[in-house]
Amino acid sequence: MLVISERLQHPLPAADRLVLPFEQRQKSRMRCRLGSGQEAGVILDRGTMLRGGDLLRASDGRVIEVVAAPETVSVVTTNSPWQLARAAYHLGNRHVAVQIGKGWLRYVHDHVLDDMLHGLGFELDVEVLPFEPEGGAYSHYGPAHAGHGHEHEQHDHA
Repeated sequence: MLVISERLQHPLPAADRLVLPFEQRQKSRMRCRLGSGQEAGVILDRGTMLRGGDLLRASDGRVIEVVAAPETVSVVTTNSPWQLARAAYHLGNRHVAVQIGKGWLRYVHDHVLDDMLHGLGFELDVEVLPFEPEGGAYSHYGPAHAGHGHEHEQHDHA
């Protein structure tokens, strides 16, 4: 079986894809099937969370691109930053992984959470989209990490 055990830090052309939902991208060890249909085993450092756009190297030297699979998510949209912060607070208080964008947030669809937010006056849509939640206060990178076409401002912390 093909083994995938290295995360690349520099962009290289990918020869295959690994399409995974968020739940599976949190696992450092798993059996999976590549876009080509080939079965593979992923063995990464414990605690590794994969993001869409990450590049991995397989035991045969191939570069594999991780793709965030579309999944069912609930989306809260509002023009009010205060309301958005309020929704994020209530979801975070329940330890729910949340993806935040300008004027919206999304989480893996859960009718109980949807009912809670409806009860707080929020309108929601259920959609099928890739899910890339925030990495958390102690993660070494969030969804907009270096190496995936995102520009980062250079600044001095000294």
